[in-house]
Amino acid sequence: MKNLILAGALLCAQLFSLSSQAALFDDKEARKKITEMDAAMQSQHQATQASLAELKKTQQAIEQRLNAVEAITKGQFLGDMQNQIEALKQEIARLKGDLEVAAHNVDATQQRQKDLYTDTDTRLRKLESGATVAAVDPAAGGAVAGLPAVPAVPEKATQEFQTLELANGLSKEGKHKDAFAAYDKFLKDYPASSLAPDAIYGLGYSQFALKSYKSAISTQQKLIDLHSNSPKVPDAMFNMANSQIQLGQVSNAKKTLKELIAKHPGSEVAPSAQKRLKALEAIR
Repeated sequence: MKNLILAGALLCAQLFSLSSQAALFDDKEARKKITEMDAAMQSQHQATQASLAELKKTQQAIEQRLNAVEAITKGQFLGDMQNQIEALKQEIARLKGDLEVAAHNVDATQQRQKDLYTDTDTRLRKLESGATVAAVDPAAGGAVAGLPAVPAVPEKATQEFQTLELANGLSKEGKHKDAFAAYDKFLKDYPASSLAPDAIYGLGYSQFALKSYKSAISTQQKLIDLHSNSPKVPDAMFNMANSQIQLGQVSNAKKTLKELIAKHPGSEVAPSAQKRLKALEAIR
């Protein structure tokens, strides 16, 4: 019986040992599976992170390309604007060149007018001598019979002539304020002078140079109204047109230039007027 009990106890001990080994074996397997799953999850996580990093790089590359495209687009737009600005600058420079040419023509015309007045003075003195003296009608206020009264051109040595020469010299030197004052004084001191048209034109030109364009137009219109037969009328009309351009009165400037060309086609300023009119006609 004792042997039987011992055998049973031994058997139970063996069974318990086997059971413990089986349990231990199952626990190791489970740990192994968990370790493998953890490794797999870690690997998958790393792969996911790598994919995200790659996607971020791709996104950054796309953003850089978009920024580059925007920069190029903006650069082209700015380039077009710059080209337009340069074109406008060239047009302004051309117009300034035309104005300088016009100013030169005015100076040249003034010099020719002085030469003409000198020639006229010589002719008048010849007419005043000899047989022409008998043709003077005292009742006509000293006018030559059959001819309208013409104010005598002053001698170059007279104060009248020298006063106008002073004003012209100031204008040529670009001292337009002083020139304006000198022309104004001349017209006050010698309102009936044969040189009054020159002084009125010089006054208007000084106003134009001083950017007093409305006053310049008014002054040159006065010259046209009071001395319609003066050789200075075409110059006055051209100066009026330039003043109207500066005021943005393009339609009025066109009208003035057309009238100048129609009434004074042989004047010195007619070619310049035609060029200016052509340039204005090109503006839409």
